[in-house]
Amino acid sequence: MKTSVLIPAHDEAAYLPACLDALLASDAVAGDVEVIVIANGCTDNTAEIARGYVQQAEAHGWEMQVLDLREGGKLNAWNKGEAAATGDALIYLDADVHVSAPLIGQIAAALDTAQPRYASGRPNVTVSGDDALTRHYTRFWLTTPFMVHGVPGFGVFAMNRSGRARWSDWPDIISDDTFARLNFTPEERIAVSATYDWPMIEGFKRLVQVRRRQDIGVAEIASRYPDLMANDDRHDRTVPMWRRALRDPVAFVAYVSVRLAVRLPVLRSQNRWVRGR
Repeated sequence: MKTSVLIPAHDEAAYLPACLDALLASDAVAGDVEVIVIANGCTDNTAEIARGYVQQAEAHGWEMQVLDLREGGKLNAWNKGEAAATGDALIYLDADVHVSAPLIGQIAAALDTAQPRYASGRPNVTVSGDDALTRHYTRFWLTTPFMVHGVPGFGVFAMNRSGRARWSDWPDIISDDTFARLNFTPEERIAVSATYDWPMIEGFKRLVQVRRRQDIGVAEIASRYPDLMANDDRHDRTVPMWRRALRDPVAFVAYVSVRLAVRLPVLRSQNRWVRGR
């Protein structure tokens, strides 16, 4: 089986090297692997940086190509990348994510079946700065049912070809990872044990903007594709919020402050895409 790793990259010159360094340090994967970096609408040297890793990929025994698209947009990047991909398994990787060495191999093995399957690893949510509110918010967010149960898939998600056949081109939506996840039932989603590092948005204003965008993205899917909502996880709520709040009241206050601010119009952005960094 062949595995394709697709990386959309819009002005990611500051982040792509670390992403590719981690990816190309992966353990051996059964079958061939190709990496496709889709530079889209870049105003920096993202594509040039990616091309500089082609020889390193070949030394690792993997193929690598770089698509340099004039137009920006993540969904268009997914569509163009998929058109170039030849793998039986498709791994969608954000350019600011660092995979652990076993992750690609574990995902490829999980998807090596004729049945439609979706897979991801265990996210290690990182906070790099010294923003106390972000640290407290993150600590409580990690206890929410979305993070504790199921296969969240943000930053890295994957599916085999039979699973990807469930829709045609990627639609113009905000929450691509949610759309992908909900095209599979909970029983079809596989959580492998390997981890990946995913950076949390930092700063109160940016947290509010991005969390609001995520809420809008989920609401958009519920409105446009209501049948998919039946595939959402049926979360176990045996540890209620009030008990988690008592365990860590500072983190709870930070979390609730952000969630309340999300409902206010003060920090509202007119842009469908809000970068967290």
